[in-house]
Amino acid sequence: MLRSLHMKLVMIMALLILSLMTVVGTFLINSVMAFYLEDFYNQMYKVFDQSQNPTLSRDLQTETPGEENGAQAILGILDAYSGELGLDGRSRTLYILDGETGAYLAGTDEEEGGDLEYDSPNLTRALVEGEEGADANIAADYMDVALPISRGDSSYVIYVLDNKTTVNSLISQIFGLILESLIFGLVISILLSFLLSKTMIIPIQRLTEGAMRVAEGDFSRRIEVTSRDEIGVLTDTFNDMARQLRDTLRQVENERNKLDTLFLHMTDGVVAFDRDGQVIHFNPAAEEMLGRAIGPETSYQELFGNQPPLAEAMAAPDHLEGERRVRDRYLAVLLAPFDRERQGGVLVVLHDVTEQRKNQEMQREFVANVSHELRTPLTNIRSYAETLSDSAGDIPPATEKKFLGVILNESDRMTHIVQDLLTLSRFDSGRDDLKLSRFSFEGAVQDLYNAVYMEAQRHNHTLELSLEPGLPQVRADRERIMQVMMNIVSNSIKYTPDGGAIRISAGRDGERVWMQVDDNGIGIPAEDRPRIFERFYRVDKARSRQSGGTGLGLSIAKEIVDRHEGVLKLVDREGPGLSVRMELKIEGPSHDERK
Repeated sequence: MLRSLHMKLVMIMALLILSLMTVVGTFLINSVMAFYLEDFYNQMYKVFDQSQNPTLSRDLQTETPGEENGAQAILGILDAYSGELGLDGRSRTLYILDGETGAYLAGTDEEEGGDLEYDSPNLTRALVEGEEGADANIAADYMDVALPISRGDSSYVIYVLDNKTTVNSLISQIFGLILESLIFGLVISILLSFLLSKTMIIPIQRLTEGAMRVAEGDFSRRIEVTSRDEIGVLTDTFNDMARQLRDTLRQVENERNKLDTLFLHMTDGVVAFDRDGQVIHFNPAAEEMLGRAIGPETSYQELFGNQPPLAEAMAAPDHLEGERRVRDRYLAVLLAPFDRERQGGVLVVLHDVTEQRKNQEMQREFVANVSHELRTPLTNIRSYAETLSDSAGDIPPATEKKFLGVILNESDRMTHIVQDLLTLSRFDSGRDDLKLSRFSFEGAVQDLYNAVYMEAQRHNHTLELSLEPGLPQVRADRERIMQVMMNIVSNSIKYTPDGGAIRISAGRDGERVWMQVDDNGIGIPAEDRPRIFERFYRVDKARSRQSGGTGLGLSIAKEIVDRHEGVLKLVDREGPGLSVRMELKIEGPSHDERK
């Protein structure tokens, strides 16, 4: 019964009215109580406060000649203020008490203190501490004020007590009114909720019937929209959903065909096995990677042995990973169970990681080269330093200077290696961004020529510069490009025998500018050219070390040019020597790297 929408709406409306009336009633009763309490203490303040009524304060404390009963005198004085104090003898009463014992002396109560609350905190403060007691307590069933006074040689306590009869009567009337309103509101809310539920349920029933037809695959009938409210919008949306679902089912068939095509042509191999280890699905890439034909009769053990075991793969919480080598290939194998609740089987994905293995091998070779390059100068430095230390004072100054020169040269060599390694590390991590700006390419080549001219002269080289007229400005990192140019020309000067010829030329080719350095030096054998830009690779290691080379210069240069989306290559030529060509985009790289 309570599950029906009718009853739920009725209960909601009833609870809403009940909650609303409860909150309003509580707020109203508390407000009336607080108002009455505040009004009581305001009345007491206006009468007894010395600043408000100094005459009364003086009359209460002044004893008249021949006065026999001070309490009656005080009562007589306050009788003039009974209206302002609201004294009625029933709900609000005035008491005159003995200031020492608290005994009843006089008052407006006919029963001589019958309703007196002796456990009142205000009265206790006045009697015990001799201080005014006027603290309000909304939770108490009375209101009171206790005022200690001295009249002649006697002390008294003026005590006004209100038993809240008036406010309780008012609250009872308010509560009855709220209860009547609650009953009337509940009746109306129940009637309205029944009407509202009927208005809502009929369209919902139509939607339910339509949903059942759609669930059965019938998309031909539309549900009639009888209103433009939220339910009408929902009905219209349901009709659109049914139409979209019909179109989606058609598209799903097409997508399944596409997925089948993708599965057949994907580069990773995929093989699915049932719970017994028999193949239920595979793609051509798996056959190509495993180097054998796969059919419905092929088992898991035939393809992968028993490593890892099929049962272990099916029980794995997530997936298992392994690796197999098939001829010259390394395959990463990932096994993931599917349809675990029904123990459907295992899906095996094969990924070719041969290139990653090659990269790992290159990394190990790189570390070995770094260690070797740093160990050689360190060994030389230590050897010469130990010789100087062990033979201090016995070595001729010329020999000592020669040894120190070797130490300095080896230190410089180590510094260059470390700087080059840091540069490559920044490139690899992407932290060394290009500082792109426009500059004259012709001016950069001219500055390069001027910078290396004296070095070429020291080797008796003939240095020639050839520039095409009207070279444009380029957008690039000038400092890095100058580093590449300097590396190329310095290699030509270094590896060309003294008295050689070096030619620097530059020009424009469409949307690119180029610079080429030709020399008639020792050149590079054909078998070494494909590896010339590899890190630490040197054609003649002994000769390179003698000339201070680290095998990193051309690697750094190639990295810089590649980041500019340019080209750095060796140019085929006839005769001895080497030709190196650099090409750059005039408008710079398509990406904009800035710090």
